[in-house]
Amino acid sequence: MVDLILHILNEYIQAHKAIIGLVILGFMFAGFVMERFPAAVVAVLGACMFLFLGIIDSDGLFSVFSNTAPITIAAMFILSGALLRTGTIDAIAGFIIKRAKQHPKLAVAEMFLGAFVASAFMNNTPVVIVLIPIIIRLSRATGFSSKKLLIPLSFICILGGTTTLIGTSTNLIVDAVARDQGLAGFGIFEITPYGLIAATAGTVMMVLFSSWLLPGGQVQGEFDSNDESAFLTELTVRRKATIIDRQLSTVPELRRAGLEVTAVKRLSSYIRHDLDSHILRAGDRVVVQLDLAELISLRKSEDFKIGIVHKGDVGALGEELVEATVAPSHPSIGNRLYDIPFLSQLNVRVLGMTRYRNLPRSDLTNARIHAADRLLVTGSSEDIRRMYQNPNLFGVGQTKIRAFRRDRAPIAIGALVAVVVLAALNVIPLAVAAILAVGAILLARCIDAEEAWGSIDGNVLVLIFGMLAVGLGLEQAGSVNLLVAELTPFLREVPPWGLVFAIYILSVIMTEIVTNNAVAIIITPIAIALGTDLGVDPRPLVIAVMFAASASFATPIGYQTNTLVYAAGNYRFTDFFKAGIPLTFGVGLSTCLAISFWM
Repeated sequence: MVDLILHILNEYIQAHKAIIGLVILGFMFAGFVMERFPAAVVAVLGACMFLFLGIIDSDGLFSVFSNTAPITIAAMFILSGALLRTGTIDAIAGFIIKRAKQHPKLAVAEMFLGAFVASAFMNNTPVVIVLIPIIIRLSRATGFSSKKLLIPLSFICILGGTTTLIGTSTNLIVDAVARDQGLAGFGIFEITPYGLIAATAGTVMMVLFSSWLLPGGQVQGEFDSNDESAFLTELTVRRKATIIDRQLSTVPELRRAGLEVTAVKRLSSYIRHDLDSHILRAGDRVVVQLDLAELISLRKSEDFKIGIVHKGDVGALGEELVEATVAPSHPSIGNRLYDIPFLSQLNVRVLGMTRYRNLPRSDLTNARIHAADRLLVTGSSEDIRRMYQNPNLFGVGQTKIRAFRRDRAPIAIGALVAVVVLAALNVIPLAVAAILAVGAILLARCIDAEEAWGSIDGNVLVLIFGMLAVGLGLEQAGSVNLLVAELTPFLREVPPWGLVFAIYILSVIMTEIVTNNAVAIIITPIAIALGTDLGVDPRPLVIAVMFAASASFATPIGYQTNTLVYAAGNYRFTDFFKAGIPLTFGVGLSTCLAISFWM
């Protein structure tokens, strides 16, 4: 009896699998919109439904793992991580911020141009993550509202990602699906002309509308430069330093992004004005505020002694490096940091201290201790172990932040350039070039293995693999052919340029409510099938999908970079709607016209 019921069910499923596939897709769209589960979970559940119903078998499910696009995307994540780890992006941003006070408008333009170019050749999500605090510091230096800069930052990075095949995972996914459907693969710069036109239109729309559609004001809170991520330290010029008799402004280590010199102490006198022209002498103590990564990077300096030491002369490169928080019951609260007991009892060095949004204006030695101050300390393993047992310190543990490896920046940059050049000249496939580049940067220690794997966004890869399985299920179920058969009579009299607009509009509407990679996987085979059935070259339609699936400007949930600045800028949902609608129309119209012109 059970076998008979199963047989009837199987026959029913096979007879109606095209409709069932569309029903599953409908439930998935509802899941994406409701956001009760992460998008990756919805994609996996959808793939499981196709597998459970027998529409795809296990061989078909596992075949999606042979797709090169997710591997290429993972490799690009690692290459992006190497550029961050070697301080490449940080160095560019630092150069721009230094120019901000002299040329504020030019500095903002340079920052956005840098973000645009970076997004064209590395994943735009880490670019936005790195640039959010830098944009906030830039807004403070120039006087521009940070709320008028953060949303445009996301939009610029989205537009930058559309200019090359490797700029965004969406382009790589569309290319992979198109290859599976029998189309020739896209070159790295094949879509660049359309991307530049779209970027020009988008920039014009932002310049015209952003100033009065976006809210004003500065961002406060966790991204403020005076929050707990900003550390106070002092750098003592060594007796044989190479920077003696040089102006402070000419010392590269003092010109990094996120580093601000607040004073120079010589003997008992503080110098707080005209610091750039100050001539450094041996024994000068340079008081600086900087982020934790930069502080840790300075430990290897041959010109400065970092922080303060009381007992012995432990160097900045101690065996252990930990962070410790001062307990509210600490008996030294209100006293100088130099007089804190553990500093005189243990052979350790305090490299810096941080306090939430209220760093002391004095030097590190004379900073008064407050409850919840966090200290960065280095020393021998034995002395650090004794700190763990100190009841007046809590949260003692190794810091997760690592120093920049700036000496390896040329290797990381060279690896990315090699990927672009080799793939553009068709010397080797893009996926092969990316994997070889990853091997090179790992071998050169531009980034450690655990950091490399940590830089990969697992949610993105799981989502892509899940949606590839769903796409395969829709194809094998006949759902794509069913949709095309229903749409073809309505589109038969539509000119080719009208098809470009239709595919673009459908894709961009879905992208605003559903994740972009899911839209790319679902709409690409439909666009190819429609073009083939109507006798139109499907390649322009696929390019329209590429751009539309990334052109998410009207909501903060359609694209990951929008979500990042949405939280960082404390925006309202409607802020994206007001700023994004003009951009959506402007970019969409220019892109579709450009694609139609070259058809």
